Amino acid sequence: MKKMLLRTVMITMLAFCLIGYAFATGGSDKTANKAVELHWASIWVGQDSKAPSVEALVKEFNDANAGKISVVVDPQPDYNAYEQKVRTALAAGTVPGDVFTIKLNPTTAQFYDSDLIMDFNTALDPAWKATFIAGPLEQSTFGGKMKSLPMETAILPIWYNMDALRSAGVSAVPTTMDELYAACDKLKAAGIAPMTQMTGDTNAWTSMLWFSQLAVSLGGLDVWSKPFTDPAFVQAATIMKRLIADYSTPDAVGLGAGDAGGHFLAGQTAIFSNGPWYAGRADLKATPFFNSIQVAPGPYAGPTTNFMLSRLQANICAANPKDANRRSAIITFLKYLTSPASVKRIADTSGSMFAIKADYAPTLDLQKQFYTLANQFSVTANDLEAAMGPEVTLEFGQQLGALVLGRITADQFCALVNAKISR
Repeated sequence: MKKMLLRTVMITMLAFCLIGYAFATGGSDKTANKAVELHWASIWVGQDSKAPSVEALVKEFNDANAGKISVVVDPQPDYNAYEQKVRTALAAGTVPGDVFTIKLNPTTAQFYDSDLIMDFNTALDPAWKATFIAGPLEQSTFGGKMKSLPMETAILPIWYNMDALRSAGVSAVPTTMDELYAACDKLKAAGIAPMTQMTGDTNAWTSMLWFSQLAVSLGGLDVWSKPFTDPAFVQAATIMKRLIADYSTPDAVGLGAGDAGGHFLAGQTAIFSNGPWYAGRADLKATPFFNSIQVAPGPYAGPTTNFMLSRLQANICAANPKDANRRSAIITFLKYLTSPASVKRIADTSGSMFAIKADYAPTLDLQKQFYTLANQFSVTANDLEAAMGPEVTLEFGQQLGALVLGRITADQFCALVNAKISR
């Protein structure tokens, strides 16, 4: 009995010694002297025009913070799959990374109810807040919560390969629908598919932008608050059927964004629609017609004119950790990433536009055109995806294909999309 008692006392004394040693050396927190490793689920990788500058910035940040913070980029090259990954992760009670981006729309705004995501109201000190443009910050606030920071913005004009248009006898960008139809007829006669349209992927991107331009022009800046059965939407759908069936490539129904862009890059189509980030692509710069590209608002089809389609393209979200060190590391990295100096570098190499006051002056003509348009138009309107979210946009693309193939009418097309909104 005495031996057992002595053994217990010795074990207890040894334990206290070990605890004392641990406190003396800081060993009670095994991670205290280790770098905080942050994971960034990033879409700015691969062929994305922001990839080279973002990769360089992350490396420089890691070098400057060696032993303290390490950012690991988890590549997300498939934009459509990534958006689904974000929704799936949050529904499962987790986050896709310590840092991640979202397209801010009615669907993703629901993420603001999640305690998994950091509220930047408590992190955005006055100096940091002052670097953001006020309007996008207000757009990123819902119910007093700011659970995402506006990063990338965009205006969404129509692109024209003027070399191709001039070769077909068209000397100026079309400003009316009649001028557009006439230009498309001349391009067809010259053996050039006039425009790039698509109904595939999760958002039928290029065609969704065309439809949005038409709908706002026909129905007004508040068109997205109207039922989708409104005459403005029906008329826009009727025009879209003609643009796709008569003036696009034969594979437009079901076509995805990669192949749609490929048609324009190969000079197979002369009219395209995309945002400023596309202007920085190396494969676009390598085309023989790069210096001939002009961007302009789409032809106005209705009484509402003098506006540009615009959106918040990417907002930054962060995990909401309980650990103070991890939280501090996240904020440190995001201050660096969103700093005017960092944003200026990303803009310079990509052509993208941002919600941060970076004092950036583009040098390439195509990028200058985007900034000129942005400054020229004080009135902007959302596109369909930004206004209604991905589920409605997916339905739009699926039914748009049926409309073009003649399986449904324009009225039926609008009724089907409207039913999705109602659900």
